[in-house]
Amino acid sequence: MKIKLAVMFGGKSVEHEISIISAIQAMGYLNKEKYEVIPIYITKSNEMYVGENIGKIEAYKDIKGLLSSSQRVTLVYDNGRVNIIPYPSKLFSKAPLNTVDVAFPVVHGTNVEDGTLQGYLKMLNLPYVGCDVLSSAVGMDKYVMKTVLKDNDIPVLDCRCFSAAQYNDSPENIIEIIEGAFEYPVIVKPINLGSSIGISKADSRKELSDALDLAFEFAGKILVEPAISNLREINCSVLGNSDKAEASECEEPVNTDKILSYEDKYINNAKGSSKGMASVKRKIPAELSPEMREEIRSLAVKAFKVLGCGGVSRIDFMIDADTNKVWLNEINTIPGSLSFYLWEPVGVKYTELLDRMIDLALERQRKDEDITYSFDTNVLSGVKLGGTKGKLKV
Repeated sequence: MKIKLAVMFGGKSVEHEISIISAIQAMGYLNKEKYEVIPIYITKSNEMYVGENIGKIEAYKDIKGLLSSSQRVTLVYDNGRVNIIPYPSKLFSKAPLNTVDVAFPVVHGTNVEDGTLQGYLKMLNLPYVGCDVLSSAVGMDKYVMKTVLKDNDIPVLDCRCFSAAQYNDSPENIIEIIEGAFEYPVIVKPINLGSSIGISKADSRKELSDALDLAFEFAGKILVEPAISNLREINCSVLGNSDKAEASECEEPVNTDKILSYEDKYINNAKGSSKGMASVKRKIPAELSPEMREEIRSLAVKAFKVLGCGGVSRIDFMIDADTNKVWLNEINTIPGSLSFYLWEPVGVKYTELLDRMIDLALERQRKDEDITYSFDTNVLSGVKLGGTKGKLKV
């Protein structure tokens, strides 16, 4: 019997479109003899849809038309199964459209990749692929991530974190704090976004003010850190869980701007295809000494385990080409194109990579079922709410 696999993508995120590309790309490589693939598209209003054309990239040229020919649904846990139910429910009909054995979120950005969707799936008791709620949330928050990694002796750049309220209250004060901490140039980035959205480099006070304004358009908190002038970016993917994990080959993206931009990653190279991050110009393997390659791969695995990740993540590093010093930049808990292009050079084909990710999800579910989360108790039998103020009496 085939595993009913719900591939979920989209969502209320500025990386919505990239999620569609990554998901439809992945569905093309899933083993159809092993899985019954059920595409579930999540709109920017967080409504879920299924339908004949939901898994076709061409249909997303006219999303309004796609939705009109598709069925809005909701997921319901009932008697040990998760059912896909039409929404609103049809009169006199209680039969589900389908059931789901495993969910495969291929989502990017806030409100989906950050633990939000993972928490929803966990509430449904539904096994899901990838990082759990905590590691998803920590991985998305760049400041919290840096704090955890620094506490575990993983090299990260120093930074300062500010809220929109702090900045609105006194922009000049925030700029003075930044200038007191770092010399120019600096990097300004939203604290919880990927795909290089809202990130910019500032070489002066005027550019810093503009960079802060831009970053706060996309997030309520931002992070500022020193820029590495002679920068090399190296990425490495990790597959596994917090107990056992392995690293992929390393890559060096070839960017056309000061920072590898959203356009570099998805637009300049895609040419209307569904290649996603796989279309970015890159050197694979990266031109590294054996010692540097091993250092980066070891740090990637260590960070993956420290953060409690699962499935596949991509970890991005920075090298100061003048000193060969390595810093971990950030983790992508659900990377664009699921970083399959980093696994093929070490002998793991995309279909095998997807199989292993799904196996890890089922393994985590089995372990989770062995943990006791509740026990029978009669404590409520002795509770009385007495008096007009509802004082508790036991």
